[in-house]
Order: sequence, then C-alpha cells, then structure tokens
Amino acid sequence: MRDLRVAVVGAGPAGIYAADILTKEHEGAHVDLIERLPAPFGLVRYGVAPDHPRIKEIIKALHRVIGRDRIRFLGNVEFGADLKLEDLRRHYHAVIFATGAISDRELAIPGIDLPGSYGAADFVSWYAGHPDVPREWPLDARHVAVIGAGNVALDVARMLAKPADEQLTTEIADNVYRGLKANQATDVHVFARRGPAQIKFTPMELRELSHSPNVDVIVHPEGFEIDEASQKAINSSKGTRLVVDTLLKYLEAEPTGAAHRIHIHLCHAPVEILGETRVEGLRTERTELQGDGTVRGTGEYVDTPVQAVYRAVGYLSSNLPGLPFDHQAGVMPNAGGRVLGMDDEPLPGLYVTGWIKRGPIGLIGHTKSDAAETIANLLADIDQLPQPELEDPDAILEHLAARGATIVDAEGWTKLDAHELALGEAAGRERIKVVPREDMLRASRG
Repeated sequence: MRDLRVAVVGAGPAGIYAADILTKEHEGAHVDLIERLPAPFGLVRYGVAPDHPRIKEIIKALHRVIGRDRIRFLGNVEFGADLKLEDLRRHYHAVIFATGAISDRELAIPGIDLPGSYGAADFVSWYAGHPDVPREWPLDARHVAVIGAGNVALDVARMLAKPADEQLTTEIADNVYRGLKANQATDVHVFARRGPAQIKFTPMELRELSHSPNVDVIVHPEGFEIDEASQKAINSSKGTRLVVDTLLKYLEAEPTGAAHRIHIHLCHAPVEILGETRVEGLRTERTELQGDGTVRGTGEYVDTPVQAVYRAVGYLSSNLPGLPFDHQAGVMPNAGGRVLGMDDEPLPGLYVTGWIKRGPIGLIGHTKSDAAETIANLLADIDQLPQPELEDPDAILEHLAARGATIVDAEGWTKLDAHELALGEAAGRERIKVVPREDMLRASRG
C-alpha cells in the first residue's frame, strides 16, 4: 500500500478513534495526533466529573491506541498558533479536524450576564481539572439553579450537591477538592422545559443522583405530564421508560432529611435571571405539552430565589483559522466528513470527525461510528489526495522547534501520567491530576 501521512488535530476520543481506524484499515498510514493540551483524551479527561470511574476504562482503551506503532502524539501544539493550515498541507496528505466543542451555547434571556450566572462548560472544565481555567471557583451560593435537561445538567447538579469528601476516592485535583469543600450549596434546582418523557437524561446518570447518602432527590409534581405522545415514547424506548420510572421513584419517595437536596422541575422554561447587581433569582414560565413532544408557554410564571445560575443548554464548537464554519449550527460544513468550501464542493485533503462534524450530540459509541464514516471517505479519496511538499516525518518536528513550540510527545505524556499516579499514591489515592499547564510540562520532562 502507498504511504499515507495524516495529521489529526485534536486528541480526544474522536481524533484517537480516527487514528485507530485509519491505521487498521490502511497499512501504509502514519498519523500524527496534534493536541493543544499537554495531555490527550479531550473531554473524556477534561469534561467528565471525577466521580465517574467507568470513564477510566475508556481512557485505558484510548491509551493503548496512542501507544501503537504508526501513531505519534504531539501534545502542547496549538493549531492556529504553532501550526497553520498551510503548514499542515506542506507536511501531510490529509488533515482530519477533531477539535470537539468546549464552549457554552448562549442562552439569550435578560440577566444572563449578571455576576453569579455561569456557563456549565466552564464549571465542568474547572472541576475536571482543565489546565487553562482559573484555579478557584466561587461557591458561596446556598441555593442554585441549573438550566438544562441533559447529562451535563445532572453532572453539575450532582457536583454542587455532593459533599467534597465523597470525592476523595476519585482523581480530583487538590484545588478542586478544596473549592468543593468550601461549597455552601444546600439546594440545587434543575429546570427542564419539557416533560419526563422528553428530557435527555440517560438512566444511569439520573440514578447516580441518589447514590450519595447526603443528598435527597426531589421531583416536583407540577409539570410531571405524560400525554399520548409521551406514552408512545415510553413504549418505544427502553431508555425513556427507565428515565420516567426513575423520576417516578424520586417523585414518590419521602425525603430522608439529608443536608443537601437536588430538586427537579419539569415543564419550566427559563425567562429571566433576576437581580440588580448579582443573581438573586430565576424566573421561569410553566409550559405544557402540545401532543407532539413540544411545549408551549402557559403565561404562568414562577420566581425561584437562587444566588447562582448555571446554564447547561449545550456545548458549542469554535471556528478554526482558515477553515469554513457554520456559526449557526456550530460545525464545520461537511459531507460525510469531507470539509466543504463556499461552493459546497469538498476541499481536497481536509476532513472532520466528532462534534466539530456533527454537533455536540451522542455518546462515545456514536463518536467511533462517526470516525469510521470519515475514514471510509478519506480512503475512497486516496488517489486524489494532494502530495505533501515535505515527506520526511521529522520535518514537522523541525518546523515546530523553529516556532519555539514545546512538544509533549508520547514519552513526555507517559512521564506526566506516572507523576500523577505517584502523587495519588503518596496521598493514599489512585491519582491526583497535575492541573496548571506549567506543572504538566515540568512533569512531562521528568
């Protein structure tokens, strides 16, 4: 088979799956995984709550891929700064962008910019130990609102309600533990626009809310509507049925008197964040089902006193320098992973996979099938791929050195990984993440 050199920009699950599939499908393929952070794994490492240990099994599988021959990890290298599109074209036959989505989707309601109003993605990055976010987070609110009906909303609510000491069995960063230890929240209110059969929680995430003996989960009966369309959804989907059954159990359960409470409010649409100089409350409008899974406003408003609001209404991808971007959909225009130009024609040698391709939806399994589609189309185009100007694999390393980039390669990542494990062992824990970027780089150099 002909040699094929491909750059994958982004070393999260989407990028690693693409590298895995490509090197399995084409024996002559060599892949450079280019990642702006010193560590790989993307949102699996920096977008998941520390008390989700099952994610570690996914990381183990991804770790094995990175260690494979013909796949090279180049961390701490930022596209647009250390490398530009023309640089990649000079060194590779093809480029796959797998940069994901790390920003919060906007919520255009009055008061959204008040102090005490936060994006969930920023909070997730903080508690997951992302190296580029501040070390501290204000957690002085006793009553908190979380707007959203997906798993991120549940994660945020659980992290705000669960006592910090219950996280000591996880790989939580020390600064995050100290922040959560000082958390004042007693009541966390989760607001969903639609009813129990329409929310996007997964059954496992919803059940996890009650795993802490220090947290009561309270589902409020107002808005717990099941119409004909809802019943049809319940009958046709096991996941929906399990979610509704779990909500019913919470609804019927007597509170234990735990010190912390998560309240779930269904059929409440956010209207306004209240307050003069900072968040003082959230105004919602009661909604009702219309028989097709959608809702309409009833004109009845409810004010809930809170001192902080987190919007968990979705992630949003960012545009990349020199490449087309659909700002409305938050994706790079593409057909089956082939990047499309202004004329809707494929741009030779440019591909996408993951959330930058299809939007921030789906689970890890969807990411793998998504990468398979992109790789299939790349290999179908193999005879038309542009020939790189520089064929020496080390030429890209020389280019980065000339730009002053400090590369964290697979050896450096292994040292960083070992350093984090050693910190955890010294503290009687499995791992403690090294959070500041400078500390990560220092550890990667041994």
